[in-house]
Amino acid sequence: MTGLAAALALLAAVLFAVASAVQQRSAADVPDADARGARLLLALARRPRWWAGTLSDSAGFAAQAAALGLGSLLLVQPLLVTTLLVALPLGARWGGRRLRRSDWVWAALLVLALAVFAVVGEPTAGVDRAGWRSWLPAWIVLGLLVGGCLAGAAVRRGTARAVLLAVAAGVAYGVGAALIKGVVSRLDDGLLALLTSWETWLLAVALAGGTLLQQSAYQAGALEASLPAVTVGEPVVAVALGIGVLGERLRADGAEWVLIGVLVVVMAAATVALARAAARDAALVPA
Repeated sequence: MTGLAAALALLAAVLFAVASAVQQRSAADVPDADARGARLLLALARRPRWWAGTLSDSAGFAAQAAALGLGSLLLVQPLLVTTLLVALPLGARWGGRRLRRSDWVWAALLVLALAVFAVVGEPTAGVDRAGWRSWLPAWIVLGLLVGGCLAGAAVRRGTARAVLLAVAAGVAYGVGAALIKGVVSRLDDGLLALLTSWETWLLAVALAGGTLLQQSAYQAGALEASLPAVTVGEPVVAVALGIGVLGERLRADGAEWVLIGVLVVVMAAATVALARAAARDAALVPA
């Protein structure tokens, strides 16, 4: 099951990479002064290219949900950062350029760190669902974080606004990833149980809010500003919720924790570097 979950996570990463590249180009073409919030989504809905990206995004979400139904957040979410390994060469190809040597080095480091993390950490699944009392501390902390980001974005422009909106989007997607496990576990209980579950409706809100925030971040500034924040923010929030709320664990001991700490730092640094490179190439692709 772990191998299948990993394969589905990698498939989701490919689909998300295509979606982000297409949707960013569409959102960037909409003037910030002309459409914000719901009006931005209405403007994007009139663009066939954006719908193509949305279709790829939806397929990626389905693959992610299937992966989380089989594996833990600690396994699946870090693997999703391999989205960048697809987005980077895709942007370079569309722009008619070759990847830099530093891009290849960061890509190799990310793949190596992910592989060693999966072997050394041996991520184990916790529970699929947790009661609202277990979620309450997380709601308070994440609610304050998102509220602060939105308040800051309301009075800022350009790069600062894009980063703040992207951080909020990463939080929303991270919460959604954690909720997916509970929703998937409800599928065996029938349609009525699924529709009456609070996780189902909160997941819908998280995904809709995350989509709106991400498109707004794409619109507000360069992809180089927003993509790293979303790409790093989602797995960090999801993994934190997996450990703190759903009881997932890493089976490490002694010096292995030191190695895991180094691997996390390497993965974060490589993710940010590759996200900036992908954004750099995407910005140079003709609209």
